[in-house]
Amino acid sequence: MIKIAPSILSADFSHLADEINKITSAGAEYVHIDVMDGSFVPNITIGSPVVASLRKVSKAVFDVHLMVDHPETQIAAFAEAGADIITFHIETVKHAHRLVEEIKARGCKVGIALNPGTSLFSIEELLSDIDMVLIMTVDPGFGGQKFISSTLDKIERLRGIVEDNAFDVDIEVDGGINANTAKLVIEAGANVLVAGSFIYSATNASAAIATLRTGL
Repeated sequence: MIKIAPSILSADFSHLADEINKITSAGAEYVHIDVMDGSFVPNITIGSPVVASLRKVSKAVFDVHLMVDHPETQIAAFAEAGADIITFHIETVKHAHRLVEEIKARGCKVGIALNPGTSLFSIEELLSDIDMVLIMTVDPGFGGQKFISSTLDKIERLRGIVEDNAFDVDIEVDGGINANTAKLVIEAGANVLVAGSFIYSATNASAAIATLRTGL
């Protein structure tokens, strides 16, 4: 099943609760929450207090993407705030397995993200222990970037590894996802699609989500 995870980075932050309810009512399975610290990536977005506030008004699956240095310092706060999935970047940690175990112990599913220039080799030993791999299809830190087509090969290779070893791992993609690129990433093996402006700027969010899900 293809799951859609609209990124609130493209939402109207003055009406964030309404924006989340709109996309979940339109059929989105996840709410993708981009957390940026101004260090690992240039921009700064939101912290755990905002997630906690949104948790009070939504029962949606909160897919929290930590684009931060030292993510180990943030796990407790976001888990307590109501995150369902916590994804950290492999580029930011020294002891990834320890962090995976901590996230699990706090009752959340675990994702690991890779930048476009980061090899799959960096996470192969962890695939049996995690729930999701997030392949960045743009360099992280900004919305509205152009899709990097060379990431399709990485998605395809990861899908092969997952299937060959019967790992129960979702493959999520984030960056430049629209009607055209959705079809490409689904064909390559992705099953969770993060999209921002394509959904939030659409006249009909339900139709936009359906377009991404079918890859048509």
